[in-house]
Amino acid sequence: MICDFNGVKLNSEGYVFVTYGDEKYLKNALASVTTLRRHDNRRDVALFCSPQHKKILQNYGVESEFNFIFQLPEEFQSINGFKHNLYLFLPFQRNIILDSDTIWCKNPDGLWCSLSGYKFTITGNQKADLFFGSSKGLSVLTDLLLFKRKRTLKRFNLTYLSRVQAGMIYIADDKLAETVCEEAKSFFKDQSFTHFRSRKEESGRNDESCEWSLSMAMAKMKLQVFPWLNGYESPQIDYIDNFTIHDENFNNVSCLYYTDRFVNDLKGLKYRWLQLLLLKLLTIIPGKSDFMYVTPYCLHFGWLHQKKHLNDFSEKNWQRLIQKQKIPVFDRG
Repeated sequence: MICDFNGVKLNSEGYVFVTYGDEKYLKNALASVTTLRRHDNRRDVALFCSPQHKKILQNYGVESEFNFIFQLPEEFQSINGFKHNLYLFLPFQRNIILDSDTIWCKNPDGLWCSLSGYKFTITGNQKADLFFGSSKGLSVLTDLLLFKRKRTLKRFNLTYLSRVQAGMIYIADDKLAETVCEEAKSFFKDQSFTHFRSRKEESGRNDESCEWSLSMAMAKMKLQVFPWLNGYESPQIDYIDNFTIHDENFNNVSCLYYTDRFVNDLKGLKYRWLQLLLLKLLTIIPGKSDFMYVTPYCLHFGWLHQKKHLNDFSEKNWQRLIQKQKIPVFDRG
């Protein structure tokens, strides 16, 4: 195992990040840790990264932003390479594994408390939408008319499919995690027997998705997803500029949250005119217009057309970190 210290874990609780490839992902992870430290200075943070990223941290003297840094072997430097082998990257007794495109908004103690009842879980929704892992756009109608999703579930002896959002994963049982990962690998190898499509077919994507295979593995093993959208206790909410109020440095964040799941999902529509039209029509119905402003534990920058807001903040944070290293420290004794 990558993190086998003679059976001794580094600490009881901690956060795990992974970075490789473009330098922007490392900067995103640093921004996430910076915002995390505003609310949690007690728990450790571990980074698994490529040798190139480790060298960047050392060259600029910012490696101390992480409590532990481990080299990520090349064979694990992909989405599935890492997340289909999660059991190899668990330095703590209880681990929250995070994507780098997250910004922390409040104290995570309540989140840790809620997660304590699980041994393995991933944020998500109980029911996956039609687009989850399948065709995008109008082509999804073919899947619908041919009952492709239903046939996939029947073929693998499953009765449901959850929407897994793997940007936040909680693991407190290494052996269970290994079993889940092996099941997910097996499902992924059988992709040709499912209705799921390669993520590389999507514009702007150059890596496969781990989410549908992990969802099927969790369903097979009867493991519950952790509610991604849960009102004031939401572990993470997607950042969408028109529905998010925040200051320049994300010190104070509020997200518009419609209590109706379908209406809330409309926030993700890329075309603003269509979004406003549908919201206006649907919110006429009693109960559909109910909303609240919530501060999630994390903002997740999952939409490609919203990434700029994260990248701008990450670059600003990076400049601040490296400038801090250049400030001379004088002995006042």
